[in-house]
Parts: sequence; structure tokens; C-alpha cells
Amino acid sequence: MGSGFSAANNDGSPTTTSKQRPAGLGDLPENCLAMVLACLDPPDICNLARTNRAFYRASSADFIWEPKLPENYRNLAEKLIFYEGSSLSLGKKDIYAGLCCPIRFSSGTKLEMSGINGGWPVMQEVWMEKRRGGICMVASWKGMKITGIDDRRYWTHIPTLQSRFHAIAYLQQIWWLEVEGDLEFEFPAGTYSFYFRLQLGRPSKGKNQQCSATSSSRYVHGWNIKPVRFQFSVSDGQHATSERFLNEQGKWLRYHVGDFVIEDSYKPVKIKYSMTQIDCTHQKGGLALDSVLICRNQIETRR
Repeated sequence: MGSGFSAANNDGSPTTTSKQRPAGLGDLPENCLAMVLACLDPPDICNLARTNRAFYRASSADFIWEPKLPENYRNLAEKLIFYEGSSLSLGKKDIYAGLCCPIRFSSGTKLEMSGINGGWPVMQEVWMEKRRGGICMVASWKGMKITGIDDRRYWTHIPTLQSRFHAIAYLQQIWWLEVEGDLEFEFPAGTYSFYFRLQLGRPSKGKNQQCSATSSSRYVHGWNIKPVRFQFSVSDGQHATSERFLNEQGKWLRYHVGDFVIEDSYKPVKIKYSMTQIDCTHQKGGLALDSVLICRNQIETRR
């Protein structure tokens, strides 16, 4: 009796007095739900997949994730995460999740997931942005050629949580500043921006950036006399140069060098870059060097 009690209408047809659950999106066929999810951004898809089993099952459809992956996703997955041929048996959702995790490697030989160093000097880190699907790369100062880096009169190495690589190179003083590096990678087609990540002032060892350089600002000198020259060149002939005075102290800044375009997703490109201030008429010091960053151009991805 009660909620399960049935009666008859005047025409003799049965009627149920129990309350029925209203139909919702979770009652739609799985293929219909998948078509709805395909129109959303990856973070929104993942949030809906947590609501019920129907959305969770629908969110695994390959046609949802393949358009959100880079054109050369199989090459990237096999070089960075999986062994050769393994990506053929994996779902596109698993490949997407794997590429979104930061992947570290040293000199192009040892691959490892973020947070697992294994005693090797990690020099580069690659990951895919979750919302826009663009590939980003960070190259540590440890893989760069830096004039005087092994002479403690000029440079010191400071452990800090303000760096993805947990250590930065700090310039105490020098006459001739010259930093050079190169990297090679199969970037997916698109427009990319190149940055140097620097800070004027000695950073602290913790994550707090606001008070990191206030006590060491008196050691910052020589950067307002002549600008620092940043440049890079791509193996296909593209290049960019910019000059900047370094005058903002106490926080990490990304100094934009320029942009370059990748047209062939399956052709590795080599990028050479440098940062110089070689005017020997004055000393300069108090500069923290962390890394260079390459990421998809934000204006292009919005379009």
C-alpha cells in the first residue's frame, strides 16, 4: 500500500499514485550524450562525466576526443609516454589524459613523468593544455650554455620551489652576460610564442614570491644602462630579436622574444636561442634565470 498502490481510472485503465522520477539528460541514449559532450571543452566533459554513469560511459567515445588532440598526437604519445605502436590500442581519451600530464626528459634520452627524477638532471618538460589543446614546452637553465656558470664568483645555484625544476641560476655579478641554448621537437602545426623567465633579485627557497627579492634588491645593478638582447632562430629560417631593459624587481616575469609558425606537424624543428648583454663597460648582477617557455599563441587559439 502507499507509494506502490495502483487504482483504476473511470475508463478502467490502471493509474499509479507513486511519484515518478522526471526524465533527465542521463536518460538519453549513450550516443546522443556523446554528441552533446563533443561540443564542450575537455574540462567541462570531465565534470559532466562525474555526475552519473551514463555521462561517464558516453565520455569515453573516441570521436569526442580525437578533434581535441594535436594532428601528430600518435607520434607525441609514442615518443613521450608509450612505447611504439601502443597508442593504436588505446582510447583517444587515455591519450589525451596522458599528454596533459607534464612529461620531463633530459637531453632527449630519458623520459619520465613529472615528479619522478630518478637522479637524472631534468632539462625539459612538455605538456598539453587541457582547455585549448596546445603543446607547451619549458627548458631549464641546466641545459643551457652560460658564460661563467661554474665560477662561484659569478653564478650560484639556488634551490627554490618557485621553479618547475626546483633550482635556478643566480647571477651575482659579471661583465659579460651570455646565455645560449637549443632544443628540438615535433611541435603540432600552429603559431607559438617564445619567452625567457627571469627575475631581478634573489628568490627565496619557498613558494612565496611577494617577499622573495625585497631583502636582496640592493644587489641588483647594471640593468638600466644597456638593454638585454633576446633572440631565437628556427631551423626553417624564422627568427626574432627583442631588446628589453630589466627594471622590475621582486617577481618572476616572462620576457616575450617573438613568435614563430609551425606548418608541418610531423617534421622536427630545431630552435636556437640566446640572451646577451656583452657591454663590458659596466658590471651587472642580481639576476635569477629559470627557463625558457614555448607555448601556443593565445590569440590564435582563441580564434
